[in-house]
Amino acid sequence: MAAALARQISDCLRTCIDGLNDRYEPPVRHHLSKVYMIMGGAAAATAAGAVLQMDGFVDLGMLAAVLTLLLAATLHFYKDVGNNYRTRLGVLHAFGFFSGQTLGPLLGYVASIDAGLVVAALLGTVVTFLTLSLIALWSAQGKYLFIGGSLVSVINTMVVLGLVNMVFNSFAVQMLQLLVGVLVVAAFVVYDTQDIVRKCRSGDHDAVQHAMDLFFDILSMFRRVVLILKHRHERAHKQRRKRR
Repeated sequence: MAAALARQISDCLRTCIDGLNDRYEPPVRHHLSKVYMIMGGAAAATAAGAVLQMDGFVDLGMLAAVLTLLLAATLHFYKDVGNNYRTRLGVLHAFGFFSGQTLGPLLGYVASIDAGLVVAALLGTVVTFLTLSLIALWSAQGKYLFIGGSLVSVINTMVVLGLVNMVFNSFAVQMLQLLVGVLVVAAFVVYDTQDIVRKCRSGDHDAVQHAMDLFFDILSMFRRVVLILKHRHERAHKQRRKRR
């Protein structure tokens, strides 16, 4: 049965890949492959930064948060000019490493509660990202590009709500922010994927910046999923203690 299931999955993946090959011209396929490879490298750098922080080998504290902001700004303003690819790639990987440093304390705390929560958040984020990416690539091109402005408006509203909630400190509002945040980031994955294809066909082949866009999406989604699982676990633990 396991062998048959593996063959079915393999056939589905082969059919999906063949369909995408027919749908997109070679330059776009090459660009997307490059973007996903770069994003994978940034994710590996993030994992390294988080593990080193959790193990106590490298812990930069608040400096890591400052460096992530500086590196993100550097990558945004230091545009691709053709001969600075390796430099910008290094900036992205450094951003990933220091982002992992900032994630380390949260992941360490959640792992001390239940390491399965971190694994569940990681698997859930990866599966969701892959699914949304396929939805974006299989949908009619440009179908979801109109949602960009609406997503920014939702983010601005959530920021204001967060500032107000700093006064009231409502758990329900915190959870609402996290849940809506996950939905918004999920929508951004679809939007950014289609936008990358559009930009590539328009002559914009900045793979590093495009990888940064998707990497920021998946990093934001993972952080929010971890926080949601953490809050649910803590709330369930408190309820069990009250019953006793």
